[in-house]
Amino acid sequence: MPDIVLSSAVRDNLLSLKQTADLQSVTQTRLATGLKVNTALDNPNSFFTAQSLNDRASDLSNLLDNMGQAVQTIRAADKGITSITKLVESAKAIANQALQTSSEYERKQFTSQYNDLLEQIEDMARDSSYKGKNLLAGAGNELEVIFNEDSTSNLTVEPVDFTDTSLDDGLNLDDLDPGGTGTSSFNLFGGSTTLAMTGLQASSNLTDLGDWANGDQVTITDSSGTTTLTVGTDITTVQDYVDAVNDLNGAHATFDEATDSISITSGLDNAISISKDNAGGGTATDGSATGGTTSTLSVSALSSTSTLVVSGGFQAGDTITITDGNGFEPASLEIDAETTVSDLVTFIDNVKGLDASFSGGSISLIGEVSFNIDSSNSDFNRTTLASTVGTVGLSAAASEFKTDTDIDRTLQAINAALDELRSAARAMGTSLSTVEVRTDFTQNLINTLEVGAGELTIADMNEEGANMLALQTRQQLSSTALSLANQADQSVLSLFG
Repeated sequence: MPDIVLSSAVRDNLLSLKQTADLQSVTQTRLATGLKVNTALDNPNSFFTAQSLNDRASDLSNLLDNMGQAVQTIRAADKGITSITKLVESAKAIANQALQTSSEYERKQFTSQYNDLLEQIEDMARDSSYKGKNLLAGAGNELEVIFNEDSTSNLTVEPVDFTDTSLDDGLNLDDLDPGGTGTSSFNLFGGSTTLAMTGLQASSNLTDLGDWANGDQVTITDSSGTTTLTVGTDITTVQDYVDAVNDLNGAHATFDEATDSISITSGLDNAISISKDNAGGGTATDGSATGGTTSTLSVSALSSTSTLVVSGGFQAGDTITITDGNGFEPASLEIDAETTVSDLVTFIDNVKGLDASFSGGSISLIGEVSFNIDSSNSDFNRTTLASTVGTVGLSAAASEFKTDTDIDRTLQAINAALDELRSAARAMGTSLSTVEVRTDFTQNLINTLEVGAGELTIADMNEEGANMLALQTRQQLSSTALSLANQADQSVLSLFG
């Protein structure tokens, strides 16, 4: 107010109080914010320099988050590779186990187990993703990691494709052909007849019989044709006659000296007729000492309770052997006089990979691999006198583990796949190490930038506290000085007292 005049001492003290208050306000702001530079007005150079440093630190912090996610993506892929490697090693163990057995059926089972593992490998590769990025799923899953603000420093992690094990540029492990199944069957027929050789022994000449003469011909006929035996040339004694019948496929003959008769049994699926003519001057017979013109051996299908020895294809002491396509023998059975058709079916059905059922005189077979059923009896499974092969054969498409060569080829592919996995693991490990190193570097750089910005703007709280105490003291002293100055002016009033 221009009408009010203050003394110089009062004005000086008022100015000192105002300056002290201004300094207190600045100090209070620094104590409250912890910064000595809060705006560009405080210190333009420090403010804008610190802001630039903090902005870069913020940009790097955003990149740091992306780096952290990239690390997790690579780790997911690395964990996937580690687990896939274990599965491939399991597949190798399966192949080696298959190599330890020659059983075609067991090798077929190993084939299925191997294929199941390949399916698990593909599933595991597909499950190795992180936030939609899968470095084990091939093209389209490239991972780019940026390390600086202008993207000039970066790393691209190339994916591999293990979601399809058959890919040539992947594991190159194809599913193995498990093979197929095969079917077969064979008939069980039986019949018998007796030829009387009255008064003869096994060593007796056939011409000792009144109706028999050298040159007579014995004819044995079935659906496949006729076998002719000339008396005195092909057969001379009773035993020769027995041996000649035994030499026919599917027929079995014995001579019983107690009854002076030849017993003939057959396993053929058709009747046999036997007759002797008079070409050498004898009398035509039915193949026995005397009698009609023809003996007929009729056959019929065996039942499940029939003993096998009623058929010419089986005798007590025979051995039935089952072998697979590799020549492996899973089972054998010795026939005795009590062995029934049902026993034989059960024996066959108990072989792994081979199913057997019986109906209408026929044993039907279903095999998961190839099988052969043989007998030590040459008459086994002879369907006609002209039969050349008695083996029951069952053919099935082989699996790709059937032979040692097949398995060795698979083992070579597995070893190559393990090399591929190790190479991929090294590449992922290198990428992971690089990103982790850059992450640590970026964290340290952010800290450096923030510390540098802080040195330009952060207040020294100890110093500011001391300043505030000093200013408070100054304010008290200034207030006292102002009071004293006012007292000097008030002393004039005593003149009017």
